[in-house]
Amino acid sequence: QVQLVESGGGLVQAGGSLRLSCAASGRTFSNYNMGWFRQAPGEAREFVASIKWSGSVTYYADPVKGGFTISRDNAKSTLYLQMNSLKPADTAVYFCAGSGVYGTPTNSYDYQYWGQGTQVTVSS
Repeated sequence: QVQLVESGGGLVQAGGSLRLSCAASGRTFSNYNMGWFRQAPGEAREFVASIKWSGSVTYYADPVKGGFTISRDNAKSTLYLQMNSLKPADTAVYFCAGSGVYGTPTNSYDYQYWGQGTQVTVSS
């Protein structure tokens, strides 16, 4: 089992920045590819970004390309999401997730471990 705990969410004005963290415990963090997803009220959970276990490969959803950066520190068992130039459309609960599937998966069903989520609210 891998336990994931997100932090760093909050309220920010449009154009501002936030950095989300996801602390992992349990099994070896570096064994897993990791991802960030988000879910806005009344909408389905959507993929945001993913990163290979080594950190060498990343993949982003089109709406966040150029504004968000995913990274990881395997020594600290921590995943990050740096979010810049935030928009009200980025308002959602953000979840980190761990996957044993090869590569940088983008489908939620490829992820076996999930955190509880952290709320991000962007005001206009």
